[in-house]
Amino acid sequence: MTDSLIDILQRLSECHVDFVIVGGFAAVAHGSTMVTQDLDICCDFSRSNLMKLQKAIVDIHPVHRLTPKRIPLKITPKFCKGLKNLYIDTDVGSLDCLSSVLGIGNFKKVRKHSVTVKGMNNRTFRVLALDALILAKKAMGRPKDRETVIQLQAIIDKKT
Repeated sequence: MTDSLIDILQRLSECHVDFVIVGGFAAVAHGSTMVTQDLDICCDFSRSNLMKLQKAIVDIHPVHRLTPKRIPLKITPKFCKGLKNLYIDTDVGSLDCLSSVLGIGNFKKVRKHSVTVKGMNNRTFRVLALDALILAKKAMGRPKDRETVIQLQAIIDKKT
């Protein structure tokens, strides 16, 4: 895990954003040796939570990653309506915010299938549970996800 992604995590935590770590970062939290270049979270896409998200990252200059002109992120009540995902670049790293996870479901279901882990500075974070992460990676089906499933299954096998 890179320091820049940990910085983003700490910012989200400090601003009380309601989220669960998913994707490659979650795999690393469970012991995978996979390398990840971004932070994937599943979060509550309510207006209040999105406003907390914006507050958490505003000073690291967030921009929409998937727009040609890399438009600065500006969350407003109108912007929040109907929003499902946000793909953001910042000065310190990339953040993908998802309202649901393939193979698991919406944020409420993802949160139900998460566990609490202790991170740096004794902060706790919610991370998609190992079995749920395997389901999500299988549902994605990309080559890197299949490789991650092999590692995560080996982690489970070693524990039993």
